[in-house]
Amino acid sequence: MIRRHTLAPSDHRRLAHLCGPLDAHLRAIEAALGVTLARRDDSFRIDGPRAAVERAVALLDRLYEQASAPIGERKLQFALAEAGASPAAPAAADEAVDGGERVVLHTRHSDLTGRTPNQMQYLRQILAHDITFGIGPAGTGKTFLAVACAVDALERHGVQRIVLTRPAVEAGERLGFLPGDLAQKVDPYLRPLYDALYDLMGFDRVAKAFERGLIEIAPLAFMRGRTLNHAFVILDEAQNTTREQMKMFLTRIGFGSKCVVTGDVSQVDLPKGMASGLIEARHILTRVDGLAFTDFTASDVVRHPLVARIVEAYDAVRGPREA
Repeated sequence: MIRRHTLAPSDHRRLAHLCGPLDAHLRAIEAALGVTLARRDDSFRIDGPRAAVERAVALLDRLYEQASAPIGERKLQFALAEAGASPAAPAAADEAVDGGERVVLHTRHSDLTGRTPNQMQYLRQILAHDITFGIGPAGTGKTFLAVACAVDALERHGVQRIVLTRPAVEAGERLGFLPGDLAQKVDPYLRPLYDALYDLMGFDRVAKAFERGLIEIAPLAFMRGRTLNHAFVILDEAQNTTREQMKMFLTRIGFGSKCVVTGDVSQVDLPKGMASGLIEARHILTRVDGLAFTDFTASDVVRHPLVARIVEAYDAVRGPREA
């Protein structure tokens, strides 16, 4: 069934609140109700089973009435539940966003987007899922794009803060005790995330964001017991987490939050004989609804061309730890 529906009275502010950042609320409605929404201004074309289309029309009207202020994640989920929606399978969510459109992020780089099919899929999955894993070799953009999505969400007021975390594991070296306070001790481990922030926001804006608490450093060891609401959380170098750390981290996510986990399973720096939490999560969580995995390859490397050839050479001779 195809039905056309116009929201009234016309109000662009309400319409923006209804649709959400990058039409994220509309994608959630599509995935939950099993319909397809096409919009031109305040006119919608709704395609799907008759009962689902009727529920979608009623839901759009109800949310539009409540859209005098931005619609939060909690309100949207409650509205979907009241509409009789059931959780959508990951495939349905992927289809809702995989329309071939380029995802362009709002950062200091006005044209920032994915450069390869896997990068585009990664961006779409971050927009469509609450928890996304980006797994692949160095230089594929998995960390940079995650930070870009976090900055974009902060700029659009989709989240209230960015939380950065990373396991404090040395890459085969013993650095000893580092001087300074907690932030200074973990700074070296989070330097790649800082570099991405400075590139995407500028040094002054990043400094001000830290002062205002819009960006937070949260050492992985101190995450236990927390619930992170309305935050964009990034766990980098996740291959160096243990199984217990990974489970603890993933269960910190609260309402209105997004989480991106990045790592390279070919560069595990854990003590010999200790299993990587990222590798285990890849096997354990594959069939869990609401999570998405993007696997990058050497063809996604966007650094110096030699990096891709180095990655391919190491992949051709995989060691026992990467197997």
